[in-house]
Amino acid sequence: MKAVGLTQYLPIEDPAALQDVNVATPGAPEGRDLLVRVHAVSVNPVDTKQRAPRAQHENPPRILGYDAAGVVEAVGPEVSAFAPGDEVYYAGDVTRPGCNAQYQWVDERLVGRKPTTLDFAEAAALPLTTLTAWELLFQRIPLQFEDRRHRGQHLLIIGGAGGVGSIAIQLARHAGFTVIATASREQSRAWCLQMGADHVIDHRQPLAAQLQALGITQVQVALNLADTDHYWDALGELLAPQGHVGLIVEPRGPLRIGDPYKAKCIGIHWEFMFARSRFQTADMIEQHCILGRAASLIDAGELRTTAHTHLGTINAANLREAHRRLEGGGVIGKLVLSGWG
Repeated sequence: MKAVGLTQYLPIEDPAALQDVNVATPGAPEGRDLLVRVHAVSVNPVDTKQRAPRAQHENPPRILGYDAAGVVEAVGPEVSAFAPGDEVYYAGDVTRPGCNAQYQWVDERLVGRKPTTLDFAEAAALPLTTLTAWELLFQRIPLQFEDRRHRGQHLLIIGGAGGVGSIAIQLARHAGFTVIATASREQSRAWCLQMGADHVIDHRQPLAAQLQALGITQVQVALNLADTDHYWDALGELLAPQGHVGLIVEPRGPLRIGDPYKAKCIGIHWEFMFARSRFQTADMIEQHCILGRAASLIDAGELRTTAHTHLGTINAANLREAHRRLEGGGVIGKLVLSGWG
C-alpha cells in the first residue's frame, strides 16, 4: 500500500524527512481492531514532535498521522460497534503506526462514526482536537457540557485560533460560558469570532488590561493552549478563587505552584489525549463515546468542522508542507489532506 513514512528523524527542510513509501498492507484485524481504508487525514503538532530530529533510524519506515477519516474494511472477532462499510473518524494511538497510509489498524474503542453532514476531509480535521478539548473541559476540569451554572461565567482560551482552541471555543460556548479567545492577527481574530468567541483579545499584549476594558476582572476557567510558562503568572492573577486552569503544552522549566495558585485553591489540570490508549486504561471506550456525541452535535448543526486549509492529496510533499507550516506557527484551524494521488 501507499504510505508516507520516515527512516530518519530530520529537519522538515530535508526532502528525506518524510518520504513516499510502499509498505505491506495490514492483514486481517484481530481482537477489537478495525482495518480502516483511510480517505483523509489532518496534521497536528504531535506529528512534528514525533518527527523531531534525533539520532535514530527506522526500518521499516515509521508511519505518523493521528487524525483520520475513512471506511471500515474489516473487523476483528471481538468488535461489537462497527461493521465493514461504516464511515468512521478517529485520532488513534501514538504508540502504533499512524494514519498516513492507505490502510490502518485501530482499536474500535478509539473510533467514532463519521458525521454524516461532513465529507472525509472535514471530518478528519476533528478527532484529536475534539477529544483533547472535550476531555480537558468535561473530564479533567469538573465542568458539565450543558449546565446552567456556567451562565455568566467567563472562560479564557489562550491560542483560540489553533486546532484545539477552535473546537474548545465551540464547546465552552455551548456549555454556557462567555468565551474570551486570544489571537494576534486579524485573520485569526476573525476565525475565533467565526467559531463563536464572544470576545477576542491579543495574547501579545497584557491580558489583564484588555479584560478590564471589557468589564471583566477575573475568569473562572482558563485554557492555556499555547505557552504554559509565559502565561503562568498572569493566569494566576486573573483566575477567580477556586477557578481552574487547563494545560496541554509541557513547560520548559519548573512552575511555581505556590501563591496565588495555592491561596486561591486553583485547580491545575493536564490533558494528553493519548493517555488512555498509551496506558490501555479501563475507560478507553470514552473516546468512542465522545466522538459519537460530537458527531451528533455536528449533524444537528450545533458544532462545526475546524478544517481551514486543504493542502491536496496525501503524499510526502504535501505532508512536509503541513509540518513546515505547523513548525512555523500561525496556523489557523486545521490543515487537511485527502485522497491518494
